[in-house]
Amino acid sequence: MKTLEIRRHSIRDHAGDHLNQTGVTFARLIGQNIGPFDRVITSALPRAFETAIAMGFAVDEQTELLNTYGHAVEKEAPWPQTFDFYAEVIKHNGAPAKYAHKLAKFYASVMDFISEGRSALVVTHGGVVELGIVGCLPGFDFSGWADPVDYCEGARLYWDDKFVDAEVLRVNR
Repeated sequence: MKTLEIRRHSIRDHAGDHLNQTGVTFARLIGQNIGPFDRVITSALPRAFETAIAMGFAVDEQTELLNTYGHAVEKEAPWPQTFDFYAEVIKHNGAPAKYAHKLAKFYASVMDFISEGRSALVVTHGGVVELGIVGCLPGFDFSGWADPVDYCEGARLYWDDKFVDAEVLRVNR
């Protein structure tokens, strides 16, 4: 089975584009306990790219799709929200559903790129993490996942010709 880890970037100063030193140190710590990854993709924003590098992984691709979900999605699904909230809101087929499906399609293409038994990493942002995960697993029970993702948190998704399962990845700061 293939796996995809989708994680939020590390710590930055409020409204800053780059990680602060605490964020670099935290990402290094997280990176010591994850991987290896055959493919690493981040948003095009510096904090996501810097997180992957600080974790110890070379970045293969950056994409603006992972930067932000935009004003239309924000209006219907303002961040931060729980996984359950995002799972419910995408059932209404509005802007959040369209974005979540676009992310799911992109993540499926990533899984087609890697070999059986291997893994990929995506580093992105709060809200984008949750919407992408619920988009990949329609009908999944997210009730036990509680809070939105914090820094460097996310989920590991399991692929068997489609996304079939997931586990939340929480970290202690």
